[in-house]
Amino acid sequence: MAQQAIESAQDPQALAEAVAEAMWSRDHAAQALGIRIESVAPGKSSLLMDVRQEMLNGHNICHGGMIFTLADTAFAYACNAYNQTTVASACGIDFLAPARKGETLRAVATERSLAGRTGVYDITVETLEGRQIALFRGKSYRIAGEVIAGLQHATTPTT
Repeated sequence: MAQQAIESAQDPQALAEAVAEAMWSRDHAAQALGIRIESVAPGKSSLLMDVRQEMLNGHNICHGGMIFTLADTAFAYACNAYNQTTVASACGIDFLAPARKGETLRAVATERSLAGRTGVYDITVETLEGRQIALFRGKSYRIAGEVIAGLQHATTPTT
């Protein structure tokens, strides 16, 4: 595993995948919600979540907090893909349509800006049929540390 991680540091896509695997192993919140990683890449991610009965609010639609959590999780996987520990400094969400029990939601995160320690990411939450549910924007801040310890000097954009 350690050798594979070191080799991953040389390949940005392999690094993003290794980081996602490491994060997933510790991401108990995402696991509890049944969030699944569909794909990751440097500065990008796509995650899936099935809307279950226990995710419904008093209006019998998916609780906004569940949708927010899915989007926030996609944000986390996108901005940590470079193996530098990154957290949210701010985020907001616009709910566009309700999600219903039985629907599968896809959150797609895309890096819009990365400069120094800060980044901006847009996340779109849709049903598998393409119906938009929410738009989320997250601002990231890099702090000390690595997701996979010991991979200093991992591939990082210099913009």
